[in-house]
Amino acid sequence: MNNGLAVSAPQRADAFANETPPAAPITATAAKRTPVQLVLMVLGTITFFYFARPVVLPIFLACVVAMTLKPLIRWLSYCHLSPAFSAALVLSLLVGGSIIGCIRFSRPAMMWINEAPQHMTELRQRVQKLLPPGSRFSEAAAAVSNLGATEEEKRIEQLKAPTVQVKESSGPTSLINWTEIFLVGAGETLVLLYLLLASGDLFLQKLVRVMPTLHDKKSAVEISHEIQQNISNYLFSVTLINIGLGILVSGGLYFMGIPNATMWGMLAAGLNFIPYFGPVAGVVTLAAVGLLAFDTLWQGLMPSGWYLVLHLLEANLITPVLLGRRFTLNPVVIFVSLIFWMWLWGVPGALLSVPILVSIKVVCDRVPAMSSVSELLSR
Repeated sequence: MNNGLAVSAPQRADAFANETPPAAPITATAAKRTPVQLVLMVLGTITFFYFARPVVLPIFLACVVAMTLKPLIRWLSYCHLSPAFSAALVLSLLVGGSIIGCIRFSRPAMMWINEAPQHMTELRQRVQKLLPPGSRFSEAAAAVSNLGATEEEKRIEQLKAPTVQVKESSGPTSLINWTEIFLVGAGETLVLLYLLLASGDLFLQKLVRVMPTLHDKKSAVEISHEIQQNISNYLFSVTLINIGLGILVSGGLYFMGIPNATMWGMLAAGLNFIPYFGPVAGVVTLAAVGLLAFDTLWQGLMPSGWYLVLHLLEANLITPVLLGRRFTLNPVVIFVSLIFWMWLWGVPGALLSVPILVSIKVVCDRVPAMSSVSELLSR
């Protein structure tokens, strides 16, 4: 006797059937919420990177430079030098060279910056002299607008014209604040860079230890080494290419008779690290320098033309041959990444945009679930 507690098989089946359907809506609801959660995570990460820029940016810069200099530290270790001493030696040479370059070219650069308003006025007058149809067109348009007006009406129009008041700005204060922020960020980056180089493969060893399975440990080591090798090869190759480009630009400007040709060559080499926008800025800058240095239009455009020819040869022949297909990324993705990181972190973000893309592509190539993203990033 079961005192009425026994339940037949059909009744149990009906009860199970009545209880199971609510699970389907729960699964569907979870599936629908997953993309929303991913979007919120991405937006939260972007917001964090934007507001935590003073903290995150030095970390990113130090990591990228450390991956670039790691092969040099390993090579010095083969010479029986400790990682700490090798890191100190490399950073001393790097900082010393930067300081010497700044001292060598700071004076002409500051003189040119201080005389920028005078240069802009002279450039405008030079352009109006070299391109008289443009100035005559503006004068003709002004004459047509005043056609038929009496002297009294012209005087009233002049009185109605808006007046520009020049107010004192906090230029020196802003410059001091910007310099302080730059020096603090550079100091943080150098200290972190030294610690990363002096620690050797400590972080990779820690990462391997926390991985649960042997397969995950091997994948972590392979991905880490490939990211480091690719970024090192990319930045080292691009740096050598840009140094060669700067030397050729400086030589051409020197034979053209441009003052401070070495400074402008260094500027062209630095701008060439930024895709798309850097070469455009270089062409415009050298065009202004040429128009200020020469009296004729074709002579004034020679410096920018020389730089443009060298850049086209570098971008379409030298760089593809040296880097090969390993770093052939989608140009659209490079441009979008450049705009995004420049908006997020400014000029340092523009410099980091391609290394970040290279790292993402290496990870996507290694993870089968992200093969579609890798295909999107490839040319």
